[in-house]
Amino acid sequence: MSALAYEHVATKDAPWPVADCDMINGGDTAWVLVSMALVLFMTPGLAFFYGGLVHRGSVLTIIMQCIVSMGLTAIIWFFLGFSLAFGESAGGIIGNPASYPLFLSLDPCTPAGYPMQSSGTIPGLLFAGYQMMFACITPALITGAFADRVTFPAYLLFISLWIILVYCPFAHWIWNSNGFLNQWGVWDFAGGIVVHISAGFAALASIFVVGSRKYASEEERTALQVPHNRTFVALGTGMLWFGWFGFNGGSALSAGGMAVFAVVNTCVSAGVAMFLWILIEWAHVGKPSVVGACIGAIAGLATITPCAGFVRPWAAFVIGVVAAFFCYGCVLLRDVFKWDDALDVWAVHGMGGWIGSILIGVFADPILGGPAASGEQFAKQLAAAVGTAVYSFIVSFVLLHLVNLITPVVPSDADIAEGLDSSMHGEHAYDEDAIKAKANKGGWGDDQEITSEYPQQAHVQPQFFTQEPQQPPQQFVQEPMQHMAYSEMPLKAYSEYPQQPPVHPSTLNPQPSTFNPKLISEPESVILIVR
Repeated sequence: MSALAYEHVATKDAPWPVADCDMINGGDTAWVLVSMALVLFMTPGLAFFYGGLVHRGSVLTIIMQCIVSMGLTAIIWFFLGFSLAFGESAGGIIGNPASYPLFLSLDPCTPAGYPMQSSGTIPGLLFAGYQMMFACITPALITGAFADRVTFPAYLLFISLWIILVYCPFAHWIWNSNGFLNQWGVWDFAGGIVVHISAGFAALASIFVVGSRKYASEEERTALQVPHNRTFVALGTGMLWFGWFGFNGGSALSAGGMAVFAVVNTCVSAGVAMFLWILIEWAHVGKPSVVGACIGAIAGLATITPCAGFVRPWAAFVIGVVAAFFCYGCVLLRDVFKWDDALDVWAVHGMGGWIGSILIGVFADPILGGPAASGEQFAKQLAAAVGTAVYSFIVSFVLLHLVNLITPVVPSDADIAEGLDSSMHGEHAYDEDAIKAKANKGGWGDDQEITSEYPQQAHVQPQFFTQEPQQPPQQFVQEPMQHMAYSEMPLKAYSEYPQQPPVHPSTLNPQPSTFNPKLISEPESVILIVR
């Protein structure tokens, strides 16, 4: 925004205006620095969360889509994005791209303004970096909707255009003090509209462009839609929840009372929504699940985001209740309409941010530094939530069709059948998948090829099972991790595997042609030890 600019004073003793330096608060700066790191931490957390929810053939694909956003979006933000969002406003619609290219005019003592405070107490350069983290995670959120259905080149082109045409305008309209929605009186504490509505409704648009996933049978559909690693989902949820304290708490841009309310409200809403989601799922499907608990927590986090610093904890509790029932209902609605939003991005992020933005008009307390709840405020929030959702949907829909004219958006049937990890990136998340893929291609007959590709994995043909547990050969005990086909099953005391009598390889089989890939798919039946 134009208020960040200042007339540079180039003297030996005061390289920056003394008045500006005096405005910077060390405590506020430290808190936002930590918050910046916390928000960055959320993107790898999202990668784990999404990676656990997809099937094993697309794990690396969706992780790559999340991780690459951290690099590509940061570059766009550095050269152009920050200026479009927070530069000198052109009619309240978009910022002047010449305002801060390369973060020029953002020196350590340049104060940062913000729509929620009249003057800044943190450096403008820190503000630009903190907002960069928001820009990085937002397009990554979209990836969960079109899992298994978008090529990597098309994804890179799409998010590059989307950041410029959707995210930056949203940030300018609401978070720039001269943005037209900000001037009208619309509030968004930490990204209910700017992040969650923009990404959620872009995700909804994407599934109308790429279509539904194709399956050979109902059995295949059921198998491939089951989360392949629930541990990743739980880990990702913990990382996201932890990072969300910086996402919401840091948006106060100070280490004061507003940040405290934001952090506490974040935890209250997430906890309530998670527990209620468990109960709803328990009543609906008969059993509570770890995945359901994690999704419920994310729903609570997304819904409290737009009003985290504007409401009191009792209101955050109510918002958590609303988040659980509302977002769960949206998941069921998605099933009714047969929208293949693979990881519920629209239902949880899009609609969570949507309802949370509206609830500012119901629960906001002006004593905390935000707006006052009123019918007028409710109407403004509702209009902004609907309008931005429509804008994001339409622009995203058009962008994907334009990208498809340049490079195919949807992978070929052959690439999908092979698995996007392999066809797009030439990798497998798990070694056993790489081994099976090699076997299926008939490559096991060439000893030299196998030896060069898998230098530490000669093949063992187990000859018999012993009924009496015996101590394994000493060389296998000394270096257990080098001899396991399944790294997640380290060699432990046999008492820890009472139902698994040990396998003693009596001979090493140097002929790869005798390798039986079926052994890989039955880890509970045999511990495959390889030299």
